[in-house]
Amino acid sequence: MVQDILLVLLGIVVGFIIGFFVARYVMKKYLKKNPPINEDMIKTLMMQMGRKPSQKQVNQMMKSMEKYM
Repeated sequence: MVQDILLVLLGIVVGFIIGFFVARYVMKKYLKKNPPINEDMIKTLMMQMGRKPSQKQVNQMMKSMEKYM
């Protein structure tokens, strides 16, 4: 009886661990394919701040964003 309870608890813990890593992998893959911020958004934000962004500035911002993902 105690052995059955331990096996169920072990199965739940292993399931949570595997589920965590699978969900993490899927989210990383999704965010890489569909980034939350793209070049058009960066251009729009900079223009709202009163700056006319050059392509070099936009590329620098994109690289700094990708660094943290």
